[in-house]
Parts: sequence; structure tokens; C-alpha cells
Amino acid sequence: MDFQIALILGQDGITNGAIYALLALALVLVFAVTRVIFIPQGEFVSYGALTLAMIDNGFFPATAWLLLGAGIVVAVLDGRVALQSGHGRRLGSIAALNIGYPLVMLAVLQSLPLTELALALQVLVTLLVVVPLGPMMYRIVYQPIAEAPVLVLLIVSIAAHVTMVGLGLLFFGAEGYRTPPFSDARFELGSLTVTGQTIWVVAASLVLIIALALFFGRTLYGKALRATAINRNGARLMGIPPALAGKLTFLLATLIGVLSGVMISPITTIYYDSGFLIGLKGFVAAIIGGLGSYPIAAFGALLVGLLESFSSFWASAYKEVLVFTLIIPVLLWRSLTSHHMEEEE
Repeated sequence: MDFQIALILGQDGITNGAIYALLALALVLVFAVTRVIFIPQGEFVSYGALTLAMIDNGFFPATAWLLLGAGIVVAVLDGRVALQSGHGRRLGSIAALNIGYPLVMLAVLQSLPLTELALALQVLVTLLVVVPLGPMMYRIVYQPIAEAPVLVLLIVSIAAHVTMVGLGLLFFGAEGYRTPPFSDARFELGSLTVTGQTIWVVAASLVLIIALALFFGRTLYGKALRATAINRNGARLMGIPPALAGKLTFLLATLIGVLSGVMISPITTIYYDSGFLIGLKGFVAAIIGGLGSYPIAAFGALLVGLLESFSSFWASAYKEVLVFTLIIPVLLWRSLTSHHMEEEE
């Protein structure tokens, strides 16, 4: 390995680490607020990338039908609760939000010339179709068992992951797809060539991280999520609805996952099951942060990205093994230095 190869590997590691950092932050956020280890996070990466690929190739994205189906289920669940609590007048707004919105998206997708849209509009349509699936998933899968032990929530997350992988195969097929890059520019920095897509990925990741920091520090909803993450029972006593906190958390996590998929789809071929491995590397970074520290999780993501990149040069057949082995000394160190606490009832 010479210096030029090291620079190229470092560039790839930083690019991958930026994506893993976003996923790690999302996983830490979801676990802190809801105690859910959100294994399906990676599936939203692949759903976002493949939905954009379907739109770019002129195919109707099947995720729009999933949005309608999930919306109908949520409308039935929320409608029953509204009737039981004597708030029948809310049925109209529940139906408009959960059924009307997916129907509007279906009509828009069927009427628009998808292949003729600018890439920015295709990305926007992808976000509008896939991101609402996050809070719907929380309402259907996690909200009914929100007070269950962490182990039960983990088992449910595994079931949700398997279901989404199967639906991904049904929706997108077994073929892999790539999308057009956001930029074809190339910049020469000495002996290193930096592509415009790499700059897009790193810059977009930094902007999103800064936006999340401002959201949590300056907005009322962000402070509510921080309060829920620190003390769920205390936040509930202060009037912060746990269901609202959970839905908002899943909305942010899904947004991060879909944007991550959109950003990496021009760099690597995405298959229906690619998201699991990508999300798992974000999970390794989140574990380094103890599923509680955002800065350490971001640092761990960069470490994972660089380790993966250099491992692919030295031992490409074992790069995944080396990345996931990183979790063993971290867990060993934390088991020796942290005190066991009983799960909050």
C-alpha cells in the first residue's frame, strides 16, 4: 500500500462512515426514546434507494401500495380507539390522514411522467412515499407493546425486519439497482480524485446532523424527545404523550434511513436485502456509543467506515468479519466498567 492508495481508501472510509453515522444516530435516538432496537432501520435504506430506482426507470413504485395498506390498518386501529373514547368526530381527520394521503400519492404517481422528472423531484416523491411508513410501523407494530421488556421489543423488531425483507423481494425483485449520481463533477486534489457524489454524501450527512442538533436544541418537539429519552415516566407526567414521541422518533429515523439510501444508491448497487448489512454496521457504531451517546456513536461510525475500507484492501474476504468483531472488545469493556441497572418498569 502506498500513500495514494491510502488516500483513496480513506476517502471511501469517510464516505461510508458518514452514512453509518446517520444510521447510528437514528438507532441511538429510537432506542433512547422508545427502548426499541430498530433492526428494520436498514430496510428503509434499501426501500428508499429502490423506490427512487423504480421511479427513475419509469416503474410504478410498489411501496405506494404498502403505504395505502398500512394507512388503512392505522385508520382502523385509531378509529376504534376514537370510538371507544367517545371522540367519533375525529374519524374524518383519521381517515384523511391515513387513507386520503396515500390515495393522493397513488393518484400523483399514476399521473406524473416519472422518468421525465428532475432528480430532485424524484427524491422528493420517494421521501413522500416511504417516510410516512415509519410512524405507521410504530403505530401498528410497537405502540401496542410499548411497555413490553426490551427483549420482547427486540424479537418484534426481528420479525418486522424479516417481513420487510420479504416484502422488498416482492416489490423490487431480486435484481440490484443504481440511481444516477447527484453530480458528475470530479476534483483533483494532488494525486487524489474526489467525486462530486462523495462531496454530496459527506456534505448532506453533515447538514443533516447539524439540522438534527438544531431540532433537538431549539424546537419544542425536539426538547420533548430529549425529555422522553432522559426520563420516559417524567416526560409522561409533564404531558408529553408517549405515542406522539414514538411516532415522531420513527419519522425522524425513517427520514434518515431513506435519505441514506438515496445518497448511497449512485455509489453502490442496492438489492432488496442490502439494507440489513448496512444497518448492522450502523448498529455497531451505535453500540460503540453505548446506544446512548450521539457523539461517540458518530465517532464509532467513522471508525467502522475506515476499518471496512482498509480491510477490503488487506483482507477483502474477511472485511465484514473484522468490522463486526469490533463489537466484541467494546462490549467486553462496557461489561467491565458499567454497573448493571434493572430495567425501568
